[in-house]
Amino acid sequence: MNYPTLENIQNALMLISPYVHRTPVITSELLNQLFECHLFFKCENMQKAGAFKYRGATHAVLCLTDAEKLKGVATHSSGNHAAALSKAASLRGIPAYIVMPKNAPKVKIEAVRAYGGIITFCEPSLQARESELQKVIEKTGAILVHPYDNFNVVCGQGTACLEIAEQMEVPDIVMAPVGGGGLLSGTAISAKNIWPNIRVIGAEPFNASDAIQSFKNKKLIPVQNPNTIADGLRTSLSPFTYSIILNFVDDILPCSETAIVDAMALIFQYLKVVVEPSSAVPLSIIIENKDYFKDKKVAIILSGGNVDLADLPF
Repeated sequence: MNYPTLENIQNALMLISPYVHRTPVITSELLNQLFECHLFFKCENMQKAGAFKYRGATHAVLCLTDAEKLKGVATHSSGNHAAALSKAASLRGIPAYIVMPKNAPKVKIEAVRAYGGIITFCEPSLQARESELQKVIEKTGAILVHPYDNFNVVCGQGTACLEIAEQMEVPDIVMAPVGGGGLLSGTAISAKNIWPNIRVIGAEPFNASDAIQSFKNKKLIPVQNPNTIADGLRTSLSPFTYSIILNFVDDILPCSETAIVDAMALIFQYLKVVVEPSSAVPLSIIIENKDYFKDKKVAIILSGGNVDLADLPF
């Protein structure tokens, strides 16, 4: 399988740099004391469109040929990739056709509309998403920009880790949440090429632990009706991201729903930032596995901040 290289990801960063935020890495002495390790948070919740997804979507849109541009782009997404692709498409003045599950968070639906995305709603299952998307593509001729099963998207997501390398000393561990696997794939390729001795850890809710099962069983196991507050992590890996994760990631660890809520509250309390549940999953892992991370330098990607402030769970 043709994986992105470090050079592909470096080229992606050069291409997207004029359009994306170079997000900060922040720390908290009190959190470090609480967990007896050194935590560095890469704030992709402060990225344009509110999530790391803007990196991959922007890179994919900038890589379109002139002929492809004319047709616009299409995808299915529960929210962050939908908003990111809508915004990236508007940069180049092309339409973005978005298939969203009808139970997607209201704040994310509103964001897609605000960025000019043309929404078609579907039932909240992967099969419904994919069949509805196929109809939209047949009708419009739009180019599919999959949220994670896409070479250029994964290259874009890997650029966050490249920035981390310029913003902090060498970490012992890099952590990212895993849903479809685009962020974890890009992060792992970047991290392993920059720091050969790094441990790359994926973070996933117990209630949507398909990536953990796939990783442990060495075969791709799709998610089955996940019931987790982390709405961005309810999707399955693709064969592409699964293969990258199997080759570049050291482990994927699970966390409870309670820990996710606790981690969101801690991030708000100590870092003074609001993150969505999916973003809090890596810190949730640390809450429940303190000994694993003791005395380590841990870089954590806070993946997004698109949460309904009227519906915070803590």
